[in-house]
Amino acid sequence: MSLAAETREAVRARPFLRDALRAGVVNHSAAATWLAERDGLDGDPDAIAAALRRFREDLPGYETEERDASVSMRSGVAVVESGDTELGETGGSEAEPDAHLLHVGEAAGVAGEALVCVVGRRDGATAVRVVEAALAAAPAA
Repeated sequence: MSLAAETREAVRARPFLRDALRAGVVNHSAAATWLAERDGLDGDPDAIAAALRRFREDLPGYETEERDASVSMRSGVAVVESGDTELGETGGSEAEPDAHLLHVGEAAGVAGEALVCVVGRRDGATAVRVVEAALAAAPAA
């Protein structure tokens, strides 16, 4: 069996790797080294990486579909320590939980059909573009 055929067989045995190849999110060199060590593929990692690239070209890409989503940027995010009852400029208190847009631990939160990302003011426009691009590239359900 050729090295290319062995590589394809090894990828087919690992659906997560096949899916990652389809999505275009695999570091081919790292995957080649991993497969050589894990499966004992007898070949140069560069040749295995080339086989992975060729296999990727033969795989069908994920189809995307049109999404109806609104992406916007807002300012005025405030840091509130746990237990604080006054939120100052954010316009509410713990007694008014609906006044809060979102409580997050680090930087992002998802609730229902909403995603909120908290970034620095200068990163806002870039964050909007990244979210829009991710929505456009998300695979169809």
